[in-house]
Amino acid sequence: MDIIIDSIKPEYIAIISFSVIVILSFIFNYISIKTNIPSVLLLMGLGILIQNIFPNIKNNSILSNSIVVIGKVGLILIVLEAALDLKIRKDRVNLIFKSFLMSLLSLFGTSLLLAIALQYFLSSPFYESFIYAVPLSILSSAIIIPSVANLQKEKKEFMIYESTFSDIIGIILFQFLVSKEVYYSTHHIIFSVTSNIVITIVLAIIFSYVAVIGIQKLTSEVKLFLIIAVLFLIYSIGSVFHLSSLIIILLFGLILGNTDVFFRGLLKKTINAAKIKSVFKEFYIITVESAFILRTFFFVLFGITISLVSLFDFDIAIQSLIYVGIIFSVRLIFITIILGLKKTIPQLFIAPRGLITVLLFYTIPSEYMIKNFDQGVLLYTILITSFIMTIALIFSRKPKSFVEIVHQYDELHDSIEKSFEEGHIEIIDKKTQN
Repeated sequence: MDIIIDSIKPEYIAIISFSVIVILSFIFNYISIKTNIPSVLLLMGLGILIQNIFPNIKNNSILSNSIVVIGKVGLILIVLEAALDLKIRKDRVNLIFKSFLMSLLSLFGTSLLLAIALQYFLSSPFYESFIYAVPLSILSSAIIIPSVANLQKEKKEFMIYESTFSDIIGIILFQFLVSKEVYYSTHHIIFSVTSNIVITIVLAIIFSYVAVIGIQKLTSEVKLFLIIAVLFLIYSIGSVFHLSSLIIILLFGLILGNTDVFFRGLLKKTINAAKIKSVFKEFYIITVESAFILRTFFFVLFGITISLVSLFDFDIAIQSLIYVGIIFSVRLIFITIILGLKKTIPQLFIAPRGLITVLLFYTIPSEYMIKNFDQGVLLYTILITSFIMTIALIFSRKPKSFVEIVHQYDELHDSIEKSFEEGHIEIIDKKTQN
C-alpha cells in the first residue's frame, strides 16, 4: 500500500483527498437528514480518523493557519445562506423580536455565569475568563441551520433567526472585549458600541440597496462569484475598521431575498422583479453549495487538529459537564419566559456549539490567553450539546396532526393565490411540487 501511495504524485493525492471528503460529506448530509445526527459530528469524526491514519498531519502549520481563514469565509456564507432563506412578513415581526431577545439575553446570561465558573476552575482573572466564556455561549448556526430543516415552520424560523443573531451579537461582543481601544467610562463604552452598530447598519443598508440595484445590470454570464467577492471585500474592510461586518452580510441577504418588502414606492421602479428573481435563484444555489464545501473542510480540519487525550481527563469532563449545565439552565430560564413553557420543545435542547466557538478561540490575542485552559473543553462542549440536540430532534419527529396538515394546506393555498396575482408561475410549480 505504501509503495502505491508513494508512486502517486502529490497533486493527485490532493485532488483525490478533496474529492473523497466532499463525497463523504454528501453521504453524511444524507445520514443527517434520515437520523438527525448532525453532519458536523461525522465530519469531525472523519478528521479524527485522518489524524489517526496520518499522525504527522496534525503538526502541519498550514492546516492550523487554514482553519481560521476557512472558518471566516464559511461564516460569511452560512450567515448569507440563512439571510437569503428568511422571508420577512408582518406576521413574523413578533417571532423575529422574540428570537433576538432570546439570543441577546441568553448570550449575556450564559457568558456571565460561564465566566464565573471558568474563573473558579482555572484561577484566572475575570476579564480573561469572560473572553473565553463568550465563544462558549454562542449558538452554532453552521450546525443549527441544516439540522432544523424538518421542524415545524415557526420553530425552524425561530432557530434560524436566534442562531444568526447569536452569531452576530456574540462576534460584536467578542471583538469589543479583545479590541485595543481604551475606554474611559461606562458612557464611553456605550457610545462606542452603539455608534459602531449604527454606522454599520447605515453602511449596510446603503451598500445593500446599491448592490441589489447593480446586480440586475450585470450582463456577463460570470457574475455570481463577483457578487460574493464584493461581499468578502466589504466584510474584510469593515472588520479592519472594527465594524460589525456580519450585519452587512445579513442585511444584504435579507434585502435581496425580500425585494418586495424593501423596494416600495419610487424604489420599486429601480428594480426588475423578473431579473432579480432569476439572479436570486442562481445566487442562492451557489451560496448554499459554497457554504456546504467550506463547512465540510472546516470541521474536517478541526477534527484533524484536536487532541483526543483530554477526552480521557476526568477533571476536564467534569468541568465540561458543568459548563454545559450552565448553558442549558440559562437557556431554560429565558426560553420559558419568552416562549412559554409549552412552546419550548425542542428549541430548548437545540443549542449546539461549533464553528463560531472554535473560530473565536483560535483568534484570542496572546495577551488574553489562559495558559491552563484545555481545548478538550471545546471538544466536550461541542459533542455534548450536539448529542443533546440530536436526541431532541429525533424525539420531536412525529406524524403531523390533522390540524397541522390543514394549516399547511391553507398556507399553500394562500401562496398559490398570491403567486397567481403576481404572475410567478415558477413559484407556483415549486410550491405544488413540495
